[in-house]
Amino acid sequence: MKAVVLDTDDRFHLTDVARPAPGPGQVAVAVRYAGIQWGDVLVRRGHFPVPRPFVAGFEAAGRVVGVGPGVSEALLGRAVTALTAGGAFAEVVIASAALTFDAEGIDPRTAAAFGWATPTAYDLVHTVTRVRPGERVLVHAAAGGVGTMAAQFARAAGAGRVVGVVGDTERAAYAARFGYDRLITRAEFAAVGEGRAQEGEAFDVVLDPVGGATRLAGLRRLAPHGRLAMYGALAGSAPVALDGDELLMSGRSVMSYNSDLLSRTHPERLADSARHALRAVADGHVRPDVTAEYEMADLGEAADRLARGGTYGKSILRIEPHLTEPEPDLFS
Repeated sequence: MKAVVLDTDDRFHLTDVARPAPGPGQVAVAVRYAGIQWGDVLVRRGHFPVPRPFVAGFEAAGRVVGVGPGVSEALLGRAVTALTAGGAFAEVVIASAALTFDAEGIDPRTAAAFGWATPTAYDLVHTVTRVRPGERVLVHAAAGGVGTMAAQFARAAGAGRVVGVVGDTERAAYAARFGYDRLITRAEFAAVGEGRAQEGEAFDVVLDPVGGATRLAGLRRLAPHGRLAMYGALAGSAPVALDGDELLMSGRSVMSYNSDLLSRTHPERLADSARHALRAVADGHVRPDVTAEYEMADLGEAADRLARGGTYGKSILRIEPHLTEPEPDLFS
């Protein structure tokens, strides 16, 4: 079958690989579209120790064409979206049945865009910071996949004010479509954070995938009893010093969220959040926004654009239609 492979030269190559078969607790999904995400950039940069050649891709939408031992055959032929440990940029991907979700009735492009970003945004709002009605929420990387979804979930949770931080005014214009009350640039946010926090707005919740100086500025902008959720380090891995006594006296909290770790330690918790998030997508209460679609051979270009901050919303990879319909009894 065709697949996009990350090789030892740090490049993506469209090539032929053996078609995989599902093991216990797994399903095989014939992929129609696959989501492109920041993890694809990190894997290429070597941040995760995966053996190469490695079939890349962590988000897939398609139909179940095989089930492993312990998985109901009733899933065969069902439209699904799956969170995977790799392999989604291929005609067929193997996924855990526990992290494969029914997507019947959902446009396959939307199902691919759902990916890890939508349940991450749901968890950040509902299970990590627990946004309450009337609270003020600040979202960094507001024009990205998680940011655009987090704004929608926060608004649906009753947030009284949702403010986003973006790289430039062009990204602000894009992010404005998703329910933000105000968009500011990173430069504007940093200017207030430089010793002039009293001039800035205080927030009950800050969602921060950036880290470094941005994280410190976010802490200074937390209201009493505010919660800062860190879920990435786009600015790099520079350590951030926290004053525990100051946090205690002000009632502020710093929390972390790692969806990949959660998928391995408590997959049932991630699955529960993903089902709630997918229901909100199906009902039209929130929407992932597909802004770019690529052919399999163009994945390198897509990853480059994502790495240099040249994308908004969600990018997806289209798998050639004539390759995505294996017979349902393929693995019997």
